[in-house]
Amino acid sequence: MAQKTKVNIELYDLLITSRKDDRSGRVVSTGSQKIDDLIAIAVERRTDLNAVTLKASYMILKEIALEGVRNAKQVEFGLTHNGLGVGGAFIGDHAGWDSEKNSLYLHAAPTLETRDALKDIEVAVLGMASSGLYVNTLTDVSSGKVNERLTPGGGVNLTGIKIKIAGEAPGVGIFLTEINSQAATQIPSESILINDPSKITFIVPAGLPTGDYRLSITTQFANNTTLLNEPRTYVFDYVLACN
Repeated sequence: MAQKTKVNIELYDLLITSRKDDRSGRVVSTGSQKIDDLIAIAVERRTDLNAVTLKASYMILKEIALEGVRNAKQVEFGLTHNGLGVGGAFIGDHAGWDSEKNSLYLHAAPTLETRDALKDIEVAVLGMASSGLYVNTLTDVSSGKVNERLTPGGGVNLTGIKIKIAGEAPGVGIFLTEINSQAATQIPSESILINDPSKITFIVPAGLPTGDYRLSITTQFANNTTLLNEPRTYVFDYVLACN
C-alpha cells in the first residue's frame, strides 16, 4: 500500500475564456528526480540492493523498451504504456511519406496502476498564486509543435501571464537548461523579438546542443509601471526536445 501523499495547487487567471473569474490550476512542484535519485532512494530503503546493479538493469530494460517502440510495439515501461503515433496530414490515397510534413512521435498513456495511484492523492488548493507569472503555451515556429520541442536557430512563441522580461537584477532573463547536464543557456536580449506581458517571441541559439530542456523565466515585471524588488522565476512544466 503506497503512502498517502498530498499535492498543493495554485490558481492562475485563465485568459482563454470570457469569464473574469475563470482560473486554471497548477501543481506546486516539490523538486525533480532523475534515475540516479530514484536508485539512491531504493538502496536506502532496501540495503540488499546494489546501486550499480540497479542502474545497469534499468539501462538494459530502457534500451530493450526503446527497441520495442522503434519496432512499432506497444511497450509498458515505468508508469506508462508507450507507442508510436503519426503526425501530419496525407493527401490522397497513395500519398507517400513527407518528412517535411509528417513525423513519428511517442504517445504515452498511464498504466492502470498509475491511474489508481493518482486517485489516492490528497489535494489542497492554495488560492491564487502570489506571483501570477505563468506560461500557457510554447510554440516552436519551425515545426509547429506546441509544448514539445525547440529548433536551433528557429523562433519560439510563448504565451502567458506577466511573462515580460524586465529588471536589472542578476539572473533576469530566459533560460534553457539541459536536464542531464544542468547546463543553462541564456537567450541573448537581442534574440528576444517580442517582449510583452502576455507574449514573448525569441530565437533559439543556433548552436544549442542536442538534449532535453526545461525553459525558465526570471523577471521583476509586476505591471507596466512597476518592477518587483526581488525577481521571481517560473519553470515551464513541459520537457522540450532539441535535436
